[in-house]
Amino acid sequence: MTSAFARTAYCLIAPCLAFAGSPFAGRWDLTVVGRDGTYPSWMEFAEEGSGVVRVVGRTGSVRPGSDVKVQGSHLTFSTSVEGAWDVAISGHDLTGVQRSRDGAETRFSGVPAPSLKRAAPAGWSEAAPLFNGKDLAGWEFDDPSKVFWSAQNGELVNAKGGANIRTTRKFDDLKLHIEYNCPEGGNSGVYLRGRYEVQVEYERPGKNDEFHSMGSIYGFIAPSSELPKRPGQWESYDVTLVGRTVTVIRDGTKIIDAREIPGITGGALDSHESEPGPIYLQGDHTGGLRYRNITISLPKR
Repeated sequence: MTSAFARTAYCLIAPCLAFAGSPFAGRWDLTVVGRDGTYPSWMEFAEEGSGVVRVVGRTGSVRPGSDVKVQGSHLTFSTSVEGAWDVAISGHDLTGVQRSRDGAETRFSGVPAPSLKRAAPAGWSEAAPLFNGKDLAGWEFDDPSKVFWSAQNGELVNAKGGANIRTTRKFDDLKLHIEYNCPEGGNSGVYLRGRYEVQVEYERPGKNDEFHSMGSIYGFIAPSSELPKRPGQWESYDVTLVGRTVTVIRDGTKIIDAREIPGITGGALDSHESEPGPIYLQGDHTGGLRYRNITISLPKR
């Protein structure tokens, strides 16, 4: 289970103007340039003065910063995975350096995360299939050398951990229906716009708390209801995403009701939150996952 401090960090959602006295106040979409390429990250500074910081890195969950210090336009803190962060602000832009415990340095830049506050659409289009059940037309992979996905009997099957798979189409606001079959010990996820993970997992008892359980928005939003485990059986998600506001219905039970997603989750494709993105299925953790009846509806404006 999470500690009281970590639980507070997970639940804390501060609007950008809540601590307007600090130039770092609010949420930031980061882009990190490392030795092995460019990847997204995210930061929230949620309190003036010494500050409360939380960060999403390349992978894993949102995590708190420690040893937070602010001196004018300069912010420093540490995280358990990345190490030391040294951040500067100029106008509405961040720049900085991460220094890992082995001395390696990576540089990053950041811009204010968009609020994405939008009214609900007047209606939705008829649901259209994203997977034709016969082949992988309309889908692509992040690592073509490790593709273990195939179309079998109307199902999208991942034989073992390897590549992640995503739609070639990109979407903004959406209603997604997807059916999944997760084996005992399985771990996958459904990413909305390629940035926000709806968790799919039946890992061993005690490994995941409610913020990382089936149906959670990984690390940020816990399901309001815990449903019985059904490994090896077909289940479903019906997900509505408008701006940052998400509703998740699992097997007919509403487990997340119009909650705000603060930022990208670990494993996101990018941090460009104002842009459309694909539906992306995680395949690099474990095999044995199956998906079917994947459809999407788009807003009528």
